[in-house]
Amino acid sequence: MQHTDIIIKNGYIVTINPEMDILENGALAIEKGKILEIGNTEEIEKNYTSDKVIDASSKIVMPGLINGHSHIAMTYLRGYADDLLLHSWLEDYIWPAEARFVKAQFVYDAAYHACAELIKNGITMINDMYFYSKETAQAATKTGMRAILGEGILDFPMAFHKTPDSMINYAVEGHKEFKDNELIDFSIMPHSIYTCSRKTLITAAETARAHNMLIHTHLSETQKEVDDCLKNHGMRPVNYLNSIGFLGNDVSLAHGVWIDNNEQKLLAEKDVGVNICTECNLKLSSGFAPIKGYKENGVTISLATDGVASNNNLSILDEMDMTSKVHKAINNDPTFLPAEDVVRMVTIEPAKIFNKEDEVGSLEVGKKADIILLERNKLENMPMYNVYSHLVYTMHSESVQDVIINGKVLMQGRKLTGIDEDELFEKAKYYQRELQKD
Repeated sequence: MQHTDIIIKNGYIVTINPEMDILENGALAIEKGKILEIGNTEEIEKNYTSDKVIDASSKIVMPGLINGHSHIAMTYLRGYADDLLLHSWLEDYIWPAEARFVKAQFVYDAAYHACAELIKNGITMINDMYFYSKETAQAATKTGMRAILGEGILDFPMAFHKTPDSMINYAVEGHKEFKDNELIDFSIMPHSIYTCSRKTLITAAETARAHNMLIHTHLSETQKEVDDCLKNHGMRPVNYLNSIGFLGNDVSLAHGVWIDNNEQKLLAEKDVGVNICTECNLKLSSGFAPIKGYKENGVTISLATDGVASNNNLSILDEMDMTSKVHKAINNDPTFLPAEDVVRMVTIEPAKIFNKEDEVGSLEVGKKADIILLERNKLENMPMYNVYSHLVYTMHSESVQDVIINGKVLMQGRKLTGIDEDELFEKAKYYQRELQKD
C-alpha cells in the first residue's frame, strides 16, 4: 500500500471532468499537492494509507470555486459608500479614500482578511486587481490562497506610483519575484479604456506578451463607457481594443455588460473570456451582461464577485444563484442557464479563461488538489435530488465545511486551520475607526 498525504473518502464527488462524472461513495488520494487517484472508497482504501483521512460521508466533494475578478484589498471599504452611480462611487468616494489610506500595510492586512473570507466561501483561486499587489501576494501565500494578481494601471498617480510605466514595471517585478511560488501568478492589468490612454494600453499588452503574462481589464461596464468610447474613438470598446492589437487568448475582461452581438463574435474569434459580476452590476445598476449572446456566440464566461466595496461580499455561491435566476427572468425562459452550466462557470470555465485548465477547475488525476467539501446533512440542505441544482439554488457559503488548496487543509469543519479570526476582527475594527475619523 502507498502512503499519501491526504485521503478523502465516502464522498459524493462532483468531478467537473470532460464527462461530468459523479462518484457516489467516492474517494481521492492526494500527494504533494496533487490528486494522485480518484475512485470508489473501497479501491482507494485498498491501495492507499494516510495519517490524514477526511470522512466525507455526508458531503459533496468538488473542485474549489474560482473568483474571476476581484479587488480583495478593498475589504476594509465594505459598505463605505453605497447606493451611488458607478462614476460617482469611484470618483467621489472610493478613489479619494484610496488616495489617503492605501499603503502597503493596509493592503496586506485587508488582503489577509479577504483571503480568510475567500476560504470560508469555498473560493480557492482569485484573479485580483489592486495596488501594492506584491503585498497581496504575500498575504495570499501566508494564507495558502491561489491567486493571479495584477497592479491596477492608470494614467494618473495612485498609491506610490506616479506614472503608468511604474505600475506596469511593478507587475513585471512581481512576476519575476514570485515565479517559483506555485500559488502566485502576476498579470498585467490596465484598469479600463477610460483611465488608460491608447499608449498605455498598447504598452501594457506588449509588456505582458514580452514576459508571457496574462492581461486583464474592465470593459463595457456601463452605457456611459460605451458612449464615451464612440465619441472619443469612433468605435465601440471591443473594436477599439482590437484596433490597437490588444485582444488575444491571453486577455480576459471584467463585467462586459454593454457588449453587442458583433463585439461578442469578435471576442469569440479572439478567444477572450469575460468574467461577469452580476450582484455588483445589479447594485450599481450597470445593467445585465448579455449571457445568452455570449453563449450563442461561443464566448467563454465565468462568474466573479468584484470587490466587497461594491458587492458587498465574496460569495461565489450567491453569484451562481443570482445569475441563474436573473437571466432566466430577463430572457423569459426558465430553462435558460441550467444549474450544471452555472457550476461550470465557477470551476472549469474560469480555469480555461486563465489558461489553467490543465491545473485546476476539475477533479482529475494529476491536477492541483484544490478541493472543497460542502455539508448535505443540514436541515436547509435536505433532501437533495440533483447536485447541480443544490449547489446553485440551495446551498450558501455556510455549507462549505472543508477547503483544501494545493494539497493543504486550510479549513476543516468551518474552522480556519492557520488563521486567527479574532485577530482579523480586531484589525478590521481598527481600520473602521481610522476611516471613520476621516
